Amino acid sequence: MPIRTPVVSVVFAGVPEPPVSSELEVVAHTPDEREAVWHAIALHPDVLVLSVHPPALDGLAVTREVSSRVPGTAVLALTPPGDSDLVVAAMLAGARGVLSRSAAHDDLVRFIREVAAGAVVFGERAADRLYGLLAASEPIRVFPRLTSREHEVLDLLAGGLVIAQVARQLGLATKTVRNVVSSIHAKVGTDDREVLLGQARNAGLGRHS
Repeated sequence: MPIRTPVVSVVFAGVPEPPVSSELEVVAHTPDEREAVWHAIALHPDVLVLSVHPPALDGLAVTREVSSRVPGTAVLALTPPGDSDLVVAAMLAGARGVLSRSAAHDDLVRFIREVAAGAVVFGERAADRLYGLLAASEPIRVFPRLTSREHEVLDLLAGGLVIAQVARQLGLATKTVRNVVSSIHAKVGTDDREVLLGQARNAGLGRHS
């Protein structure tokens, strides 16, 4: 008698078109990745597949919360092609696997099955990037367009400091910090301070400020 492959229960969040497969049971599908936490808590799926993408980066916050609150659910993050820093950030947030959003459905089904079985899976390029970061002790930047100084300022602001406090801590003039903040807004693409800080916190900044 042939061995029957167990069906994997899956929640898809922020994924336009879940794959059709006899190996998967789609227990929920929502266009909003922020709803994934509710579905994971209510349904306890084997795997949560969700989109992680700039600028909001809500998927990173969801990954951390689901990994903490529903440890029996493995998170598989789908990221923009070629964004190796975001791949590493997703892994650090608790994702058991990371796959490009442009991957074929067959690859997606394979990754889902592997993370459901307890494996940690991500692409070769992401592995090379991760090893390079560990070897160089290089900080991971989910906002790659920012300079080191801009990233440092954003980290402090996300941690709750105001501009004057950032200036004192970094030994800079207040006007200089304001100019840096203006540059950050321009590069990230938002004029809204709360939106900017929300994106930064979703990306894991501000925790050590």
